[in-house]
Amino acid sequence: MIHLTKIFRFEAAHALMGYDGRCRNIHGHSYEMHVTVKGMPIMDDNNPKNGMVMDFGDLKKIVNEEIIDHYDHAFIINNKMPNGFIEEVKHHYERIIVLPYQPTTELMLIDFAKKIKKRLPEKIQLVKILLKETEGSFAEWIEE
Repeated sequence: MIHLTKIFRFEAAHALMGYDGRCRNIHGHSYEMHVTVKGMPIMDDNNPKNGMVMDFGDLKKIVNEEIIDHYDHAFIINNKMPNGFIEEVKHHYERIIVLPYQPTTELMLIDFAKKIKKRLPEKIQLVKILLKETEGSFAEWIEE
């Protein structure tokens, strides 16, 4: 098997409702996401993708359409935030993502993996997603 990895970056803010530290406040991250897939190279001289597991451009299109285009420069919040707060934020800003879960790196990874997996070509498997919040802090989703 051959593993391919593509790196993506996006900026986003979030607030962790009910958290017992500073991250309960609105704050932002310069996220870096490494998406790794695996498969066997195409062995067909008549296929324009001959020799490739998957075209990096195709992987980029999937991840951009499913994640980056939505999350870049967005404010990500839990749908359990007080309704008045959510409506007020939506009134003043246009890129608000209201999730049915706490917007932690860990839970976002699970959500991102589901979205990417459903779009991958047949015989290509998602292996891992690494999501960095900061240079030294990250979480990984690994298919096991």
